Amino acid sequence: MSANEKRSHKTLRLVMLALLTALLLLFEVTGLGYIRTPGLEFTVMQVPVIIGAIVLGPGAGAVLGTVFGLTSFWQCLSGKSLFGATLLNISPIGTFLTTVPTRALMGYLCGLIFWFLWKKMRQGALAHLLASLAGAMLNTVLFMGTLVLFFYQTSYIQGFVSGLGAGNAFVFVLLFVGLQGLLEALISAFICTVISRALTSYVLKR
Repeated sequence: MSANEKRSHKTLRLVMLALLTALLLLFEVTGLGYIRTPGLEFTVMQVPVIIGAIVLGPGAGAVLGTVFGLTSFWQCLSGKSLFGATLLNISPIGTFLTTVPTRALMGYLCGLIFWFLWKKMRQGALAHLLASLAGAMLNTVLFMGTLVLFFYQTSYIQGFVSGLGAGNAFVFVLLFVGLQGLLEALISAFICTVISRALTSYVLKR
């Protein structure tokens, strides 16, 4: 690859990273990225993060995940999220750790998973699908795991535990996330697979 081609490739990657970052901010400003229910607030913000992690690599995934996490923390600070604002009042540090590092780690791990699958598999489509699904599931698992770590023993979360009739933290997570969380992961995985495959092909051709 010539010097000009390297510069062109780097510029393309930076443009794609900027566009995905802008998309995350647009989702936050318009409210399209967060779907609220009486309990957990579901999101499609992980979609640009997963796409970036697959197409641009783990580093970009971590950057985009951090942006996602910061918008999530802003939802708590601004009171846009009643659930998040309540957690913030209980523990600001716990809320930050639940919303920001978990999303950065999700993006980073998703990029690593795709890189590993891409090297090991001959089926590019399957690598994209599995990495997309892993990213979507990691988003839920890391968030809920940290939520349980910092807030499970609080009276606020115990109110949900009692209402759901959960006997332990694991059952609480399953009931709290529920079928909607699984559908969110599957839908996100489908969208990310289709878009990331197309973008990966474009980048490789360039």
